Amino acid sequence: MKQKEFFLTSEGYLELETELNYLKTDKRNEVLNSLKEARALGDLSENAEYDSAREEQGKLEARIKEVEYILEHATIIDDAQTEKDKVTIGSTVSLQYDGDDEVEEYRIVGSQEADPFNNKISNESPIAMAILGKKVGDMAEVDSPNGTYKVKIVKVA
Repeated sequence: MKQKEFFLTSEGYLELETELNYLKTDKRNEVLNSLKEARALGDLSENAEYDSAREEQGKLEARIKEVEYILEHATIIDDAQTEKDKVTIGSTVSLQYDGDDEVEEYRIVGSQEADPFNNKISNESPIAMAILGKKVGDMAEVDSPNGTYKVKIVKVA
């Protein structure tokens, strides 16, 4: 089975490393303390606090494994090597929607870093898939769940 490739900016990689460190130290200790407190309440067979703490521990360990896997299989996007004339993962792109004068700016990142509220869109999103490989001045047709629309690439940085 082919393993999934994870694209991360250097900032995104550092954020995940920081999260992993937090999860393995502070958060893990917090969960272990919750388990100890719940055990101290007595009978574990009908102890909702204990069940809740065990569930939280399971989620925590799953997230730790997930982050470790992502970091282990990550491809780091080097801004210095990002092409400035063509849209690639790591590019910051200014787009103009067909029929609209407003220009919007997005950064194309790997799916693990996507944050639409901060204009970071996943390379797997319909708009990114439509513009990857295109150049300034090119038009791209975006097939989205809400229908098809066109965008013009105004700037690539």
